[in-house]
Amino acid sequence: MMRSAFVTGATGLLGRQVVEAFKNGGWNVVGSGFSRASPPSTLKVDLCQKSEIERALDDVNSALLVAAHKLPLFAQKFFTKDGQGAAQRFPDKVDKDPAAARALNITASQDLAHATNARSILLIYISTDYVFPGTPGQAPYEANATPHPTNMYGQTKLDGEQVTLEATKKSALGLVLRVPVLYGPTESNSESAVNTLMDSVYKAQDPAAGIKMDDWSIRTPTCTQDVGRVCRDIAVAFPETGEERMQWPKVLQFTAHERFTKYQICQMFSEIMGLSLDGMEANKQGNDPNASVQRPYDCHLSTKALEGLGIDISAVNFQTWW
Repeated sequence: MMRSAFVTGATGLLGRQVVEAFKNGGWNVVGSGFSRASPPSTLKVDLCQKSEIERALDDVNSALLVAAHKLPLFAQKFFTKDGQGAAQRFPDKVDKDPAAARALNITASQDLAHATNARSILLIYISTDYVFPGTPGQAPYEANATPHPTNMYGQTKLDGEQVTLEATKKSALGLVLRVPVLYGPTESNSESAVNTLMDSVYKAQDPAAGIKMDDWSIRTPTCTQDVGRVCRDIAVAFPETGEERMQWPKVLQFTAHERFTKYQICQMFSEIMGLSLDGMEANKQGNDPNASVQRPYDCHLSTKALEGLGIDISAVNFQTWW
């Protein structure tokens, strides 16, 4: 019998690749979206409305829900009888409207977790590496390391992890999958904080552009196609019996392991595109202690928990993909 998956955020940067990964694995996939939903191929579901979540789950009746949706302005998350989510690329936007961020990253996540748990659906909550402080010398962070977010975005994502795991602790049908900044096939560069750096390279053709690009904090950009594959592999490997499920680690992490600053990524793009960076300069300054949003220096994630489960943690070479 063909297994079925419900993918929220199926029209987004990550969701599209999650859909493809499950289809390629022989799953029957139903997706949902909101602003870009196009029924009947993708259902229109407002994930901030509990009643719409419950109705969609009942209508689709899948064994797996992958939450790859990107909540407006804020978060990305997954679920399932598997699941990732919407992780907002701009933490400062979260700090400007913390009440809305909490409503989306925490309240909606809790509603999703209760709804999937009540229907025996595995929920994979996709979180972020920004739950860690990224203090120089601490990375890589193990999955069981103590989180300590430095900004509201990381805090609301951590709170989302906690409500998800609390709602599913008796059934063990909730998992957290942390991922870093993502890139991949886009409909526009603005979908990804990595892809959008190509626009900065184009602007830097003007020697007077005066673009200052961060050359301080370390990032591990990871391809959405690899994340989609890992989500599918987790769903396949997840135990069928409750006793075995209880033994599974509840927090997993996936990342590529190549490390770059944003300026180094721009340098690579300039070489690939044959363009200069005359209008861009490297900014090696760290955090401004007076800034409202403190960005981590290095949140490199360890993937040992996934490896221990026999999950393929390989990732495409960054430059080769481009």
